[in-house]
Amino acid sequence: MGMGRGVGLGGGALLLVLSLLFGRNLFEEVQPAPGGSVAAPGGTVPPVSETPEERERAQFVSFVLDDAQTTWAKIFQASGGQYQDAKLVLFRNAVESGCGVAESAMGPFYCPLDQKAYIDLGFYDELHSRFGAQGDFAQAYVLAHELGHHVQSLLGTDARVRQLQRARPDAANELSVRVELQADCYAGVWANSTSQRRLLEQGDVEEALGAASAVGDDRIQRRTRGTINPESFTHGTAAQRASWFQRGFTSGNPESCDTFTGAI
Repeated sequence: MGMGRGVGLGGGALLLVLSLLFGRNLFEEVQPAPGGSVAAPGGTVPPVSETPEERERAQFVSFVLDDAQTTWAKIFQASGGQYQDAKLVLFRNAVESGCGVAESAMGPFYCPLDQKAYIDLGFYDELHSRFGAQGDFAQAYVLAHELGHHVQSLLGTDARVRQLQRARPDAANELSVRVELQADCYAGVWANSTSQRRLLEQGDVEEALGAASAVGDDRIQRRTRGTINPESFTHGTAAQRASWFQRGFTSGNPESCDTFTGAI
């Protein structure tokens, strides 16, 4: 996707121009968090030890956040619903969320209690160095996936699944996998919209598919434990995650993302 290369949306100056074009501040959605965050250009107090890489990354995810939420607002409106924006919290090391203390080791996550997505900026380095997922669209996939969880929260999917997990503890992991795969599919739906608007560059979809595969339960377990235990999966295999992202990307339709009916 041309958000950091051909189109150059990683630059602060161009992001400011886009803010004017969209009629809204693309930086204001990025919310400071205890423990450090990346300030937008023109911010009054930059965080301690801010790096140029972190600043550029914050600008990039700010654009992705705005673009994805604009897309979902249109989808909700077309079906007679109303989308409510999520917030993004960028942090270092640890931060207090509505769901408790979040630490870097937890990876990116969405908290339905405060409707915020939490991302430690260091995770993107780990995505590249540890998981081997490279490229700006791999980074965009991560945030689009978390916003997929926000969509699930707005639709009541999250609440229904949690109720089912309490009623059927033996199926808790399987239900968790289905939730995660649906969020992957929703990320693909957004990616489809960027393709329709000719924002994608050659290799972008492959970057997203690579990121989805890299964080599959089987690949993570093989790398960290040396063995694979399917019964402990909570997010899905590499093949499943890539397949459901691809399904959303191919269809561009959230209705194709029903991971709760039939086999996955």
